Amino acid sequence: MQGARAVADPVRREILELLHASPLPAGRIAEHFAISRPAVSKHLRVLVECGVVEATVTGRQRIYALRREPLAELARYLDRLLGPAFALPERFDALATEVARTSRERRTAAAAEPAAPETTPDVKENSA
Repeated sequence: MQGARAVADPVRREILELLHASPLPAGRIAEHFAISRPAVSKHLRVLVECGVVEATVTGRQRIYALRREPLAELARYLDRLLGPAFALPERFDALATEVARTSRERRTAAAAEPAAPETTPDVKENSA
């Protein structure tokens, strides 16, 4: 499972974040790091080998783009290992449904209650 190797290093994870936004040439990727360009190139090579990034040559530039399929394979594997306890999106959906149901019930109950009679405060005139 090459996706795991791809995300094992923090620099590679940051490169993946950059490429998530849009494809970039190697020089623009290297600008984001304090490490040398050869070190960035090595990380890019690992990402290409893992299959999570593809490189296309345009003129004299290599443009790198994210490939999500190998990462999806890793995500499915992690979902299997972590089990339902970590299925947070589904839990948040259930929570949102419960909040909406409770709000609807409260609005319905408030609309069904008879209106309380309006009371006016007693005003005493002050005679001096």
